[in-house]
Amino acid sequence: MTFRDPFAIALGGLLLIWPALANGYPLLFVDTGAFLDQALRPFMLWDKPWVYGPALVAVSLKWSLWPAALAQGWLVSWTIWRVGLVFWPPMPAAHVAICFVLALGSAAPWFAALTMPDIFAPLTVLSLFVLAFAPDGRRWPVVVLASFAIAAHLAHLAVALACVALVVLLKPRAAARTALPLVLAASVLMATNVIGHGRFGLSPFGSVFALARLTADGPARTWLEQVCPDPDLAMCAWIGRLPADSDIFLWSPDGPVWTHPGGPIALAPEASRIVAATLRSQPWPVARDALRNTVAQFFWVRLGVTTGARFLDEAIGTRLRTWYPPEELERFMSSRQRDGRMGDPYGRLRDAHTIGLVAGAFAMLVLGARAWRRDPVFFALVASIAAGLAANAFATGALSGPADRYQSRIVWLVLLPPSLAVARKTWHLLNARSDGKNNREAAKCAAEPSLPARRWPPEA
Repeated sequence: MTFRDPFAIALGGLLLIWPALANGYPLLFVDTGAFLDQALRPFMLWDKPWVYGPALVAVSLKWSLWPAALAQGWLVSWTIWRVGLVFWPPMPAAHVAICFVLALGSAAPWFAALTMPDIFAPLTVLSLFVLAFAPDGRRWPVVVLASFAIAAHLAHLAVALACVALVVLLKPRAAARTALPLVLAASVLMATNVIGHGRFGLSPFGSVFALARLTADGPARTWLEQVCPDPDLAMCAWIGRLPADSDIFLWSPDGPVWTHPGGPIALAPEASRIVAATLRSQPWPVARDALRNTVAQFFWVRLGVTTGARFLDEAIGTRLRTWYPPEELERFMSSRQRDGRMGDPYGRLRDAHTIGLVAGAFAMLVLGARAWRRDPVFFALVASIAAGLAANAFATGALSGPADRYQSRIVWLVLLPPSLAVARKTWHLLNARSDGKNNREAAKCAAEPSLPARRWPPEA
């Protein structure tokens, strides 16, 4: 590795967090405050793995959130660099060009600059591809990144499972090393749940989310209407006034979850019973709704409220005021996002991004079809991205409900195969031109007669 390689990776990382640089502070979401609580209080949240929050606080060193944003940008750039090494020798200029295209032509920088685990969904796909198809080399950094990326968000388990299943089909001998991060991530999740909640499982209270989804779609509401009144079901008290919106069901202080004695943790056993009974009694309506929500989420690609300022003072400002230096609070208070001066810069790029996504998806499919027999590794990259997009849409849309941000965080991957193809074609052309020039010079030297030796100083 020459000095140009880390420089190109670092420059690519900066390009991929330009929204944070324009904002004057890393981008924030209301859930960022909850992730900070995981390590600052510390506090084991019932609905989030105890993974991203501790890492966020550890990287920030209780000094600033800037190191976290810089680290995320660098990780995205480094992972793209490792994907490029699967197809060609190190090419710093090509790598910077690819990062530049992604920075201006996609939503990738908006998630790399966002202090949320969203950016690790696409990194799950790319890191598992590298593990399976990269030439032999140091794999342990990729294993560490992939394990963290999978464990950072429960939806990433489905994304990883889809990618591993694809590797089993395309390259069975690489299945074990590709599945290793999934096993490590699942082990971390189960261990932290045992320690923090005293329950063994990947998501001890995930049934509450499933109940909210099935109620909003209708099947759970139908089942409850059939069996209620039932003295063993507290949810029977909500018959006739169950929220039709899963977010209201889950988060409203006056909704079924938070008015239940003990909140979502106490409601989880009953939720498990209702969900299981609904699946047994209405499998086809549940499957139909899951498919509809998956398709809706697959094509739902917008940031929504991600760049807004709503609740940031309550969710972020209070944590920074308590745990971080006064200078950090000042940086947050003066950011464009917090005081509304940021506006909607993404909105001005949305049309261009939409055109880029459509063109990129079409180009990716064409390139994947051409690579089916001639270039199995490139085909595997296209197939991995397609599997990741589908799995992410299912894990978020069918299990939680279609919403802003969920698919936007990963759909920008469709631009990567065309960008890599252009860079690889350019590399081959440059090599061919260089080889041709060298061959012509060699032929010219061979054809020229040797000159007589000259004497110095020349004779008078």
